[in-house]
Amino acid sequence: MQNHVALTACITEAEPLRFTPAGLPAIALRLEHSSRQQEAGQAREVKASVKAVAFGPLAEQLAKLPLGSLWQFSGFLGTPRNGKSVVLHVQDIQQN
Repeated sequence: MQNHVALTACITEAEPLRFTPAGLPAIALRLEHSSRQQEAGQAREVKASVKAVAFGPLAEQLAKLPLGSLWQFSGFLGTPRNGKSVVLHVQDIQQN
């Protein structure tokens, strides 16, 4: 089954770097996306605010990035333990 997301977005919020009980670096982010997309043959302005998390060396890298910086994020979607929303689990970033 497929579960892959690629999203160009700005980092608008970043919680401080933390460590899991196993000692793995972790960070929670809020990403903001804005673009023009085609839907049903019509151009549409799209905006999205997405919760994201990253672990390990990538979390350490993300913790050093400035808010407002634009990146290409890729990863997969998952539901946190409370099951109330979808979260992007970031596996890779590329400068846009």
